[in-house]
Amino acid sequence: MGWNPFRRAPLLHVADDRGSGPVVVFIHGIASSSITWTNVVPLLEDRFRCISIDLLGFGGSPIPEHADYTLAEHVAAIARTVASLRLREPFVLVGHSMGGLIAPRYAARHPKQVRRLVLVSPPIYITPTALSMDRDRSVQQFYLRAYKWLRENPAFTIKNGGIIGDMLAIPRSMDINERTWVPFVKSLEHTIESQTTISDLAALRVPVEIVYGDLDEFSSPGGMRIAERIRGVTVTRVRGADHLIGKRLARAVARSVDEE
Repeated sequence: MGWNPFRRAPLLHVADDRGSGPVVVFIHGIASSSITWTNVVPLLEDRFRCISIDLLGFGGSPIPEHADYTLAEHVAAIARTVASLRLREPFVLVGHSMGGLIAPRYAARHPKQVRRLVLVSPPIYITPTALSMDRDRSVQQFYLRAYKWLRENPAFTIKNGGIIGDMLAIPRSMDINERTWVPFVKSLEHTIESQTTISDLAALRVPVEIVYGDLDEFSSPGGMRIAERIRGVTVTRVRGADHLIGKRLARAVARSVDEE
């Protein structure tokens, strides 16, 4: 049972706020933290105010006892945190991995606040039966079965957090552990597996750029093809990059943010 919808959403940890100029807000992925943006912020801080926020349950942000870590709860917490910053102009919103699924919902719910959306390595999944190609359905079913297995086997997942971290392309500094288990498993089920990314993208009226590597371990080809056909969405595929934001992917992300 999640928190009462009339209860105030928690404030999140603003892990980094540096630079000056137009604002860029960064949100990371599952079981990670704002360390995700280590290679990106230095490329932008001379021209932009770069604000990195830790998602609910991760990094330095609170872990509410009754949270279900739904898409709505993640968005509500981001909304309250952004409101506390008292930003005067619409900003660029950048999300990595699960953050790239939360960001479109935030932008759809708060259309006047976001002027551009950059989604980095978003695992855009839809119901396998809705995909036309057999290979696309097989890839989608594999991910969903793997995530379900991880959720249902906590002893294995926590014990082998380092290995799972490598499998899921999660930085070692934020391995799955006892502290982050509940946020991890509930975010996996209630945000990644229950995402609304395609419908959120279709509702947007701001430019959207999806940036991902051709070696991304968690990209769904079927979902990505559908996303890039949506009006206002462009896709940049980075050769030699995987799910994590290494230097090559970071440069592509910085170019997407800088693009007007």
